[in-house]
Amino acid sequence: MAKAISKSLHCRFTRLQFTPDMLPSDILGSSVYLGNLGISSSQGPIFTNVLLADEINRTTPRTQSALLESDERRTSLGRGSNVPARNRRFFVLATQNPHEYEGTYPLPENQLDRFTICTDIGYPDRAHEMQILESHRAGNMVDHLQPVLTTDQLRQLQSAARDVAVHPSINSYMLDIIAATRAHEELELGVSTRGAIVLFRSVQCQAMLEHRKFAIPDDVKRLAVPVLAHRIVCRGLVREGQRDRARTIIRQILQKTPVPA
Repeated sequence: MAKAISKSLHCRFTRLQFTPDMLPSDILGSSVYLGNLGISSSQGPIFTNVLLADEINRTTPRTQSALLESDERRTSLGRGSNVPARNRRFFVLATQNPHEYEGTYPLPENQLDRFTICTDIGYPDRAHEMQILESHRAGNMVDHLQPVLTTDQLRQLQSAARDVAVHPSINSYMLDIIAATRAHEELELGVSTRGAIVLFRSVQCQAMLEHRKFAIPDDVKRLAVPVLAHRIVCRGLVREGQRDRARTIIRQILQKTPVPA
């Protein structure tokens, strides 16, 4: 999926397989002292457009945190050396294996909060799996994909999404949902202000994808679980049981929160 996105948007694609022995320099790059020649900086794989962070929970928190600074479009290489992390086209897809937890390092809540959406891939239904088999008759179809957007068109879409109107009543609706997570008796940690901003931006994008210039409550309902569930922490549950319970709680909050007319 990550490779297909990069090819469709004519972007550079990089995949990183996270392992316990990976270091921050393996992501960011490093600086090497060359004597009289000075210091040479080598940029790491994070200097790309579409980054696939495969099994991100298999590396240490120190290395996981190397992804955080790029969120601010800056990356540090060596002491006091700051360089632009990437251009405006930058997208991270990270995977976690939900079945093997030995030797893993669960992402801390503050780092999970940096990801816009959390979803399960699961298995395709029979009809789609049949299409997958047929499409691979002549090899991997992803290798033959052609760009569908130019860089300028992509930037125009990004700007257009920010122009989608969100009525104050929709803002209040979103904040009511978020406030309910902070006051919920089963939750140790509610949704942060960053989560509110991400939900707002996601609602704008959803409206644009449906060819609307304004957001509606159904946009919020559709996105609340994938955008908010991974940002909350349930009381008294081990990490394996957190995910399903968090999604259930968000759905319950949606049912109880009055919908604006």
